[in-house]
Amino acid sequence: MDNRAEVREFLMSRRAKVTPQEAGLPAGGSRRVPGLRRSEVAELAGVSVEYYAKLERGAIAGASAAVLDALATALRMDETERRHLLDLARAADGIPTSGRTRRPRSCGVAPV
Repeated sequence: MDNRAEVREFLMSRRAKVTPQEAGLPAGGSRRVPGLRRSEVAELAGVSVEYYAKLERGAIAGASAAVLDALATALRMDETERRHLLDLARAADGIPTSGRTRRPRSCGVAPV
């Protein structure tokens, strides 16, 4: 399913809601848009600016659960918003929202 516009609007709106002060960053300088800059979100989420920009353009298919969780934390999403982000990613992957859950990949340790 092509939900790029919805992903773009959702991530941009969440980014606009978080102030640098709320994220523990210095306010510094003038801002053209409200909220965090893309580079600040990328830094907080531990991803490259290029990768975050790609996600914000709507190319969320294939994003790992760890990346989505880091974005949700960086953008200070509540539980409902986190679920919506996961649903958007599942839809982009072609998985119905009622389908399987995204789980972080294991670190190579087999369950006992």
